[in-house]
Amino acid sequence: QVQLVESGGGLVQTWGSLRLSCAASGRTRSTYPMAWFRQAPGKEREFVAAITSGGDSTYYADSVKGRFTVSRDNAKNTVYLQMNTLKPEDTAVYVCAAAPFYVGGSLYTRNAYNYWGQGTQVTVSA
Repeated sequence: QVQLVESGGGLVQTWGSLRLSCAASGRTRSTYPMAWFRQAPGKEREFVAAITSGGDSTYYADSVKGRFTVSRDNAKNTVYLQMNTLKPEDTAVYVCAAAPFYVGGSLYTRNAYNYWGQGTQVTVSA
């Protein structure tokens, strides 16, 4: 079992910045890929960013590339999402995901992840 707790969401103005954190607990003896997804009202959950176990590779949705940065601190079992130049269309609940059973394949899809957090609300005002 892996428990994921997100924090850092809030209300920010357009072009502002926020840093989200996702703390993992439970199965912490090994590292595994983790990701951020988001879900806006009335829309499906969509991929935002992912990071491999050692943090050596990162992946981004085209809509956030160049503005968001995913990173991790394995000593703290925490993954971060630095969000800059925020736009109103970034408004959503941001959810952290973990893939402790990952053996290969795309990290862009929800199917790669077995555990999900509750999410943290990010609201960008125009």
